[in-house]
Amino acid sequence: MSGKTSSDDVSEHGGWGLLARWMRPELAVLSVGLVLGLVSTAAQLISPLVTREVLERLESRSSVLGAALVLVAVLVVSTGVGYVQMVMLGSMAERIVRATRRSMLAALLRARIGATRTAGEMASRVTSDTTLIREAATSSVVLLVNGVVSLVGSLALMAYLDVVLLAVAAVVMGLTLALSLALMPRLSRVQQQVQEQLGQLGARLDGTVRAIRTVKASRAENRELEALNRHVEDARTLGVRAIRLEAAADVFSGLAINLMLISVLTVGAWRVSTGALDVPSLVAFLLYVFALNAPIGMIMVSIRSAQSGLAAARRIDEVTTLEREIDPPSAGADHRIDPHRPVLEFDSLTVRYTPDQHPALRSVSMRVPRRGHLALVGPSGAGKTTVLSTLLRFVNPTAGRVLLDGIPYEQWTIPAVRSRIGYVEQDAPLVPGTVRDNITYTAAEASESDIWQALDTVALSDKVRSLPEGLDHEIAATTLSGGERQRIAVARALLARPEVLLLDEATAQLDARTESAITTAIRQLSEHGAVITIAHRLSTIIDADHIIVLDNGTIRAQGTHTELLNQDALYRELIAALRISTLSSTDAK
Repeated sequence: MSGKTSSDDVSEHGGWGLLARWMRPELAVLSVGLVLGLVSTAAQLISPLVTREVLERLESRSSVLGAALVLVAVLVVSTGVGYVQMVMLGSMAERIVRATRRSMLAALLRARIGATRTAGEMASRVTSDTTLIREAATSSVVLLVNGVVSLVGSLALMAYLDVVLLAVAAVVMGLTLALSLALMPRLSRVQQQVQEQLGQLGARLDGTVRAIRTVKASRAENRELEALNRHVEDARTLGVRAIRLEAAADVFSGLAINLMLISVLTVGAWRVSTGALDVPSLVAFLLYVFALNAPIGMIMVSIRSAQSGLAAARRIDEVTTLEREIDPPSAGADHRIDPHRPVLEFDSLTVRYTPDQHPALRSVSMRVPRRGHLALVGPSGAGKTTVLSTLLRFVNPTAGRVLLDGIPYEQWTIPAVRSRIGYVEQDAPLVPGTVRDNITYTAAEASESDIWQALDTVALSDKVRSLPEGLDHEIAATTLSGGERQRIAVARALLARPEVLLLDEATAQLDARTESAITTAIRQLSEHGAVITIAHRLSTIIDADHIIVLDNGTIRAQGTHTELLNQDALYRELIAALRISTLSSTDAK
């Protein structure tokens, strides 16, 4: 399991610092809650002394009514104050969880592409880890303070009753509690391993559910179930290990109380027999020994909760400190557009995803005219997707530069660049919500007629009208087919009418009739703006005004379809792979 506990080396002090960060805005409320806890604890500490008073009055045959009323008042005050404290601190805990989750969600959505882990693991951190933070940042602190105050108060009153018995109790309690506390660091490591294992389970389950059709078609249900069950089994093994450590700590705590009772009762009886202690004082002392079970239990629970919270705080910190998309200091939102310059330019661009990897693009230079359809072709791994990712600023160049309207990207803000560029992914994922939400995702101000016009263009209006709630129908996994999802994505781009439209083979899952309609719409867009397509279908390639052939991260050749057929062997191979001859390609053109 050593490979799964990368955060183990983080210091305890660092973990407490992370917890304190989330608690700091609530210090005033926390302080009031702690004061209420002290009042409640003080009221409870009075009870054994009042009980001694009752016993002494019984011995002297005096009235016990006053002492009984005091006990009732103590109970009422303790109960009322405890209720107010629980409500106040519970509300504070929910505010801390809200702040933590908001910070994590903001970090996830603003993180650089590729910086996050799988969706399942991130969901686990946003949900379960923040719950552990709530317990550690509120309940554990209150329990610890209340427990310590109650313990110290009990020991002080026990000293007031009999110092000798206190010494006996302290020695026994110290020896046994030391054993419990020695288990806490190990418990913290195991609890962090449990959370990480659950995160891996969530990640694997998320991937399996997303690919459930492939899983079933491959008859791989049992194989995936075995993989998921391995994570479940690992989590169970770690959970049992944590339970054993918790049980051992609880046993040592209980042993401390029982040994104290035996020791105090034995020594106390001897002191009563010698006349050094009266019976009411011994009874009150024993009540305090019994009462020690509560503060010791609170302290142990708070320590365990804090250990879980420390592990969760480190995992949350990994999310909130993800590398974010940041505009360079020179970036400005507005620039004067030069209509005579290409809309986009690559100037000797080199891109590496990691320093130790081969460049995905190497010294690429290209120009994208303000109008027209540019197709990118090439074998898998040639760098086509990297071109689009660089244009969208999902990745940053290692060398060279990208220019928009003749101005380097470094002088543009990220939102300013993306406001000019539309993007249709090959997988065409949909955002949660209605059909309308998805269509207007980048053009929220679009009118109803514009929406229906975009749907008509992609031949999807009849499908939407057939849905029970039309445009306001919630989209589920089974609502739309793959091709229909792709058409939704294209309609979204058409509705936004960006200056530059990036298409990652947007017609891959469409029938010929629908493809023809979308191709016509794209052609119309290219008359007024730039369209850049990653092309895997012959119709897209032939329709392009200009074609760039990428190979191994470099531009191998460029030109029209006919020119490339005559000039480049790789291009001819790509066309042949589409099962079309050179002659028929030329005829089609």
